[in-house]
Amino acid sequence: MIYLDYQATTPLAPEAREAMLPWLGGPEAMGFANPHSPHRPGRAAAAIVEVAREQVAALLPPGGRVIFTSGATEAINLALAGSGRKRLAVSAIEHAAVLDTARAIDPALSLLPVDGEGLVDPDGAIPDGTGLVAVMQVNNEIGTVQPVEALANKAHAMGALFLCDAVQGAGKLAAPAGADLIAVSAHKLYGPKGIGALWVREGLELTPMIHGGGQEQGLRSGTLSPALCAGFGAAAALAAKRMEQDAAHVEALWRAARDVLSRWTLNGSAERRWHGNLNLRLPGLDVARLMSDLRNIAFSAGSACASGSGRPSHVLKAMGLADSDAKASIRLGFGRYSDLGELKDACEHIEAAAAAQGV
Repeated sequence: MIYLDYQATTPLAPEAREAMLPWLGGPEAMGFANPHSPHRPGRAAAAIVEVAREQVAALLPPGGRVIFTSGATEAINLALAGSGRKRLAVSAIEHAAVLDTARAIDPALSLLPVDGEGLVDPDGAIPDGTGLVAVMQVNNEIGTVQPVEALANKAHAMGALFLCDAVQGAGKLAAPAGADLIAVSAHKLYGPKGIGALWVREGLELTPMIHGGGQEQGLRSGTLSPALCAGFGAAAALAAKRMEQDAAHVEALWRAARDVLSRWTLNGSAERRWHGNLNLRLPGLDVARLMSDLRNIAFSAGSACASGSGRPSHVLKAMGLADSDAKASIRLGFGRYSDLGELKDACEHIEAAAAAQGV
């Protein structure tokens, strides 16, 4: 099996797995202790949580605090609901975690359009009275990198907060500058599933959604998992250390894939994008048949969260693509552990299978 679905999830880094193991031990190791308990094993567990918090914070801007959550979806819900802002403006290509949560809070929310390259115009209109603007750093379907700093500045100029979903960019690109709230997820940067974080700018107060014991600085009650925190922290530290190396590897993979799939049309900007995301279309392609013919290659027809819906991608439609083109698109995702030779083989098989359809 050749894995080309890095936007859905990334492989767990061996270093992250090793960091987790001591906190998954049996009773003799005491690694199972509750990090909120005052005894010595509890204090040891709490200490590793704080180490992990610092490691994750190092990927994010200075001047803020990190709140651990169950994942980016919870972090986004906490940011949107906890901010208390009722009039929201979000980009038309946000992840469902932002779009659905925003609609629940503000059924009349404003959608910020994107152009044909999948980019939000930083000079575009944000409605007067908007209390919070949300635009993601890197789109999960097409990989476009948004002008978040300019958008954050514009939001602030009109008195609004700025939330950035940095799930696809964290550990790969510099932290989004100017944001008030940033959501990240461990399993998108080679960490474990089940943990994410919300970065909150200093001085910004949120209302908690989950009540109970008051853990996580009173914003997220519930017992933390030291193992998940340790894995997240180790993955974040490794990503910071390897950022340039990983980017160079991804660039080589991108060029190889584009060479093989040269007749396919790229969806989204070629310049303002993360090159670990290759979203392509071929008119007339039957994507369901393609995926059935290539069961030894793991790739996607869009967001993993929307797979199986049968609906055209809302991201591709927002860019102006017809339903037929949106449904003839595939997404290839690769990264740190992708093998160049395997990627070339996979692309050659994809091209051959598409050609066999007569497209």
